[in-house]
Amino acid sequence: MKLEINDENKLKDIVKEAVKDALEEEIMKLRLLLTPFVSDEEQKEIEESYGKPSNDGAKTLTIKD
Repeated sequence: MKLEINDENKLKDIVKEAVKDALEEEIMKLRLLLTPFVSDEEQKEIEESYGKPSNDGAKTLTIKD
């Protein structure tokens, strides 16, 4: 069965989107692994010195083993 050009383009778009999503997820995991650990005590000192961070555009992610 031969795919029509329209079907081929649709399939390419689906694959491209899936690859993009997978890459974004893997890059986020890499960023989390490279981010230095901050203890609760260090975080408290940072917040006392500079104030609490705003939640504008922030994400909280956790790496699960």
